[in-house]
Amino acid sequence: MEREMNIKGVLFDFDGTLTHPGALDFPAIKRELDCPVGETILEYIETQPPGRQLELMKILEKKEEIAADDSVPNKGSERCLSVLKKKGIALGIITRNRLVSVKKVIQKFEGIKIEDFAAVITRDFSMPKPHPDGVFEAARQMGLMPAELLVVGDFRFDIIAGKRAGAATVLLNNDGRTVMAPGDPEPEYTISNLEEVVDIIEKF
Repeated sequence: MEREMNIKGVLFDFDGTLTHPGALDFPAIKRELDCPVGETILEYIETQPPGRQLELMKILEKKEEIAADDSVPNKGSERCLSVLKKKGIALGIITRNRLVSVKKVIQKFEGIKIEDFAAVITRDFSMPKPHPDGVFEAARQMGLMPAELLVVGDFRFDIIAGKRAGAATVLLNNDGRTVMAPGDPEPEYTISNLEEVVDIIEKF
């Protein structure tokens, strides 16, 4: 379902969107943290006593370091970013990961540098998705209104955060890996390759 839009910037999720899915094995991480299957990792850690929180965060951060070493650009991501950059579209990243991991992985992208992103919003600086705080902050740093953003992600939290902020949303289905929950808001677009983002932008 399409709506009238004036898109001037694209805000991408990172792990599993700009990067190929699978480097972060969330089920395995949950097992190591004793996180229940139905809970999300960061929110589960927050419910633990302070000492236990520190212990669990160390485990999570180590897993993220390993994943950053293993991460590679997702199909179509490098071309998508390069074309949008040439078109003068503002670029941003919003992730529940840490800034150090994002910086390490971006070095693997051909023709793209961390400086090409007007905003890089990580859990170091804002409340994690699905809270819309990071989308609002990204829009501010990009010099745009949230309604001028296209939020692109492979997980339901990306769509929820974008919708709550008033942005347009794109769900990357990653060959059917993506699962939305009953009652989740519908994205404006669903795509299978990030190069399709360029096609969406060219409509406006």
